[in-house]
Amino acid sequence: MLSKRIITSLCAIPIVILAVWFTQPEFPFPLLTVLAAIWGLLAVYEFFRLTGVSKNKPLTIFGAIWTLLFIVQPHLDNAFTLPILISAGLIVSLTLLIFLPGKEGVFHQWAWMLGGTLYIGWLMGLLVSLRLDAGRDWLYLVFFATFASDMAAYFIGKALGKHKLAPAISPGKTWEGTIAGVCGSMIIGLLFTLNSPLQLPLNPIQAAALGIFISVFGQLGDLAESLLKRNTGVKDSGNFMPGHGGLLDRMDSIVFAGAVVYLYCIIFVL
Repeated sequence: MLSKRIITSLCAIPIVILAVWFTQPEFPFPLLTVLAAIWGLLAVYEFFRLTGVSKNKPLTIFGAIWTLLFIVQPHLDNAFTLPILISAGLIVSLTLLIFLPGKEGVFHQWAWMLGGTLYIGWLMGLLVSLRLDAGRDWLYLVFFATFASDMAAYFIGKALGKHKLAPAISPGKTWEGTIAGVCGSMIIGLLFTLNSPLQLPLNPIQAAALGIFISVFGQLGDLAESLLKRNTGVKDSGNFMPGHGGLLDRMDSIVFAGAVVYLYCIIFVL
């Protein structure tokens, strides 16, 4: 299991790094956006399959299209794009329910469709916005700090973990692993203050604080997705990534951490 986890990481991480590095914002659909769109569509289908939305083909198709639009909308530089996307999506999807055969439980499926679309489409769209608006290095901070947090939490938790963090949600997570994850993320944050091609306009206190927030919210994202899986009775969201589970399992921390860094940039940098 551990060997599969490492091999998958060694294959996936370089792809993400290259997609971020070679993305040029002036292109209509940069490499990162294409990767995010493919990942988002597969992840939202995993979400729909877990929650039963996939049994309703029209809602599944609509949710997938809506998710895709949320991911690519940062390229549409217009103040009205997002309000139109949200308003039209709500109205059209609710109108669609009227014409669907079989009305039993349809609002329950619609609610899950809406939740999955916002969870995956909206939050992955923020990653694209972060790359386009703030630049490459801020997105690298999200990925590297989250990876460091996940790895430190996993290995230290396995080796030293004794005190359960949230046994009702994820029995394997421990406070020792959580603290290790925060420390790992802080270290990565501090590295981004050094004189290097990835240096960010952060002082050590800001970098350490941002590292803490990335780890804390990344781990909260992981717990939220673990709660989803527990409520739907599965161990993994899928088996697309050997040793890691599904694509939804691998994006849970990233999208929460990305939202934190994006909000930081909006408030203090941009």
